[in-house]
Amino acid sequence: MKTAHFILVFCLLALASPFAYASDPSPLQDFCVAINDPKDAGLNIPRNTSNPVGSTVTPVNVAQIPGLNTLGISLVRIDYAPNGGLNPPHTHPRATEILVVVEGTLYVGFVTSNTDNRLITKVLYPGDVFVFPIGLIHFQFNVGKTNAVAFAALSSQNPGVITVANAVFGSNPPINPDVLVKAFQLDKNVVKNLQSKFWWANN
Repeated sequence: MKTAHFILVFCLLALASPFAYASDPSPLQDFCVAINDPKDAGLNIPRNTSNPVGSTVTPVNVAQIPGLNTLGISLVRIDYAPNGGLNPPHTHPRATEILVVVEGTLYVGFVTSNTDNRLITKVLYPGDVFVFPIGLIHFQFNVGKTNAVAFAALSSQNPGVITVANAVFGSNPPINPDVLVKAFQLDKNVVKNLQSKFWWANN
């Protein structure tokens, strides 16, 4: 009798579980009324791109606007220097991103997950959009001779960002060089040089 009862309960739970996971988690409130939300996020102001990668990201997420808490959305403005301004390969562990180009010409792309590792790319012009799926490594590169500007919406109030080169070569403490030598099939001196370059930039 106990076995039949257990099987019946198990079957009911198995049938009910797809319904329990069929929707996004609900926030605990309709919205967050935050004090001192900035009225001007500064997204209309061009940013300085005089840095090693030639780009600057201006975020508007829950850290800048607490009222975004529980709403599951954020925004960034990205300014790119002419002739190669780069938003380097990175990933957002908690968000899908949709990017729209406002000025300039961008070569954009993402890499699918293992084992395929297929590169999906496109050249974008003003008004074009491109979607970067959650968690996948992606980039944007200014192939034009003028400044470029893009805006991106992300499906999280706090999407997170992991810049691949910074994370791998600039971690604190550093990853054992032997691990990186084997993983990237590089000479140990090259790995140590990259680690010193990225570690000092990040710390």
